[in-house]
Amino acid sequence: MIDSTGELHIRSLAPAMGRCSAAPGRVAELINGVYAIAEDGMWNHGATRTSTAEITELAEADQIFVARLEDRIVGCVRLVQLADRVAEFGMLAADPELRGVGIGRALVQFAENRAADTGNHIMTLEVIQPRDFSLPSKEFLTGWYTRMGYRAVRIDQPDDVYPALTPLLKVPCEVVTYRKNLRA
Repeated sequence: MIDSTGELHIRSLAPAMGRCSAAPGRVAELINGVYAIAEDGMWNHGATRTSTAEITELAEADQIFVARLEDRIVGCVRLVQLADRVAEFGMLAADPELRGVGIGRALVQFAENRAADTGNHIMTLEVIQPRDFSLPSKEFLTGWYTRMGYRAVRIDQPDDVYPALTPLLKVPCEVVTYRKNLRA
C-alpha cells in the first residue's frame, strides 16, 4: 500500500553500513522511538530496547533488514534462525510518520519469504506485554499478527527468556510467543 511517492526497498543493513556509518544509529533510534511509544509505562525511565552497538553487531551477522523509501530508512526487522526449519522475526519497527501505509506488513512478508526461501517451515515472534493491564498498541499487535496467520503458542516470564531485561521493566510482564506455519 506504499503510495506513488516512492518505492519501498528492503535489504540487509550490512552493505549500507559501508556507505553510511550512521545507519545503525538511525535503526536503533527508530526501534527505540517506536517501542517507547508502543510500550509506554512498561519500562523504567531511561530504558531502551537496543543500542547502536547491538544493531551494528546484528547487521554484521546479517540479521537486520531495513526498509527504505529513496534514501530514508523507514522501517526495520530482525530475522534470525532459531532451530532447524524455524526462524524468528523481531525488532519490527516502522516510521511513525508513515504509519498505515504498509511498511510493517511489507517487512513481515519480507521476513516470511526470506525464511521460507532458506528452508524454514515455521516463523515465530515474541511480544512482551504487561501482565496486569492492556496497552492499546499490544492489543493492536495481537489482532494484526492473528490476521496474518500467527497464533499464540506459549507465555513465558521475562526472567525465563530475557533475564537481563527484567530489571528494566517497570511492571510485571509476560512474553507471548506466536507461531505461523510458512508451508500452507
